[in-house]
Amino acid sequence: MPDTGVTRTYDMNVAYQTIAPDGVTRNGLTINGQFPGPLVEANWGDWLLFRVTNDLTDEGTAIHAHGLLQTGTPWYDGVPAVAQCPITPNGGTLDLLFRADRYGTSWYHSHYSAQYSGGAHGPLIVYGPKHAEYDIDIGPILLEDWFHADYYSLVENVMAGSFPPSNNNLINGKMQYPCGSTSLPCDENAGISKFQFQSGKKHLLRLINAGAEASQKFSIDGHTLTVVAQDFVPIEPYTTNVVTLGIAQRTDVIVEAIGAPGDAYWMRSQLGTNRCTLNDGISPNAVAAVYYEDADTTSVPSTTSDVTASQLALCQNDPLEQQVPLCKIPLNEPTTVENIDLEFRSNGTNFIWFVNGQTYRGNYNQPILTQVKNGDLDFEDEWNVFNFGTNKTVRIHLTNHGRAGGHPMHLHGHDFHVLAEGMGEWDGSIVNPSNTARRDVHMMNNAAADADGNITPSFIVIQFEQDNPGVWPLHCHLAWHVSGGLFLNVLERPEDIQALDFDEDIFVGCTLWDAYTSLNPPNQIDSGL
Repeated sequence: MPDTGVTRTYDMNVAYQTIAPDGVTRNGLTINGQFPGPLVEANWGDWLLFRVTNDLTDEGTAIHAHGLLQTGTPWYDGVPAVAQCPITPNGGTLDLLFRADRYGTSWYHSHYSAQYSGGAHGPLIVYGPKHAEYDIDIGPILLEDWFHADYYSLVENVMAGSFPPSNNNLINGKMQYPCGSTSLPCDENAGISKFQFQSGKKHLLRLINAGAEASQKFSIDGHTLTVVAQDFVPIEPYTTNVVTLGIAQRTDVIVEAIGAPGDAYWMRSQLGTNRCTLNDGISPNAVAAVYYEDADTTSVPSTTSDVTASQLALCQNDPLEQQVPLCKIPLNEPTTVENIDLEFRSNGTNFIWFVNGQTYRGNYNQPILTQVKNGDLDFEDEWNVFNFGTNKTVRIHLTNHGRAGGHPMHLHGHDFHVLAEGMGEWDGSIVNPSNTARRDVHMMNNAAADADGNITPSFIVIQFEQDNPGVWPLHCHLAWHVSGGLFLNVLERPEDIQALDFDEDIFVGCTLWDAYTSLNPPNQIDSGL
């Protein structure tokens, strides 16, 4: 990583706002009055300063820069109850200063309850070495399922055992909803996103799944997609007609413009089927228009999709064999192995997620990281802390016994090796053992049931090096699953955490939060994250 000596500052004001990205008016959350939030840009090695102001009136917030490692600054990872206390409402502030220590495509989002599903998120691009040839950087393309209810109502339904179907699907914050299908106020001129291609040129598209629940299937009619990076990891290029992105995954693709001047094509992001996602069926698939030079940008493309039903029904990423990193990192023998079972069942009141028999619930007033800094390693069971101590290499075997959706599993503070995935029992074999797939989010399939109701669990096996002292969440990034407790904390090298020199504003923030909540107890209806 180069030492650029540059600090790039971004002010971020989180606020309530009435928005209608698809034409349907709803109560949402915005950053700087924008949905999606403003683009954050940096060069590899820069410092980023997020100056976050909470303009919400009755709840906390916190902003997380997804996929950045936060090496040496774990207190700025932006996860309340883990790295910090929430930022107090009505103008509370927190400055987060951290390094742009990865390069490529990512995003930032609120990590407080499911606020990001209400709109509190935006793209983040870190420019670095050019590892594949292209002519034009199209920039970020955010794909996300969309809901016409506010996020708090959605979470209330989830915690009552009712998973809400999405109402629409968006590309860069747009996809016209059929106004005749709703009784809510609806603008028929919301429109769709539009992109410009140049004939014969190679275009870089930075795909981001910023949604709450849905797996996305991205394609452009008649065009081949060359995959060149997954999350922040450059890979050996491979071609496909459709890219699958689980929640929070990013994929960089290069598209050669095979059309002629005047042509127009549909870009599509379709929702996965076969229990991959929930949608009310009215507007499940987003489109955007791709116009070549000299095209009439008021015209409507007439192209058709070649994505098959079987491709839409596959609730997982492309085969691990195709995901070969350009930078080979040896796979070490694990120092410790943890087996973790994920279950979806009743707690006596409603159905929630359990991690090795324990659902997660955070304490906003007692962040785990600051507790460790103070030398206290006595944690509540419901915080799901796995203390891996000074073990050098950690292998985690995750088994999913639930059929209620797959799990895009995300680890903070690390890229992880993906050793294997499948159904039933792992046979111990490793895919591409000399150069395993690596990323920070990987999709874990649904469990399956036969005609007699017998469940076959799914699994993934991941591994990472403990080279970054901190408390790092490992969780499903599906918003409703996080709310329902599918979350654990990796405690890495606690003695080294205690030796770090924390910024004082993290402790000041907790003093302010304690004072606020002593008079205004938060209505924490879910896990908190």
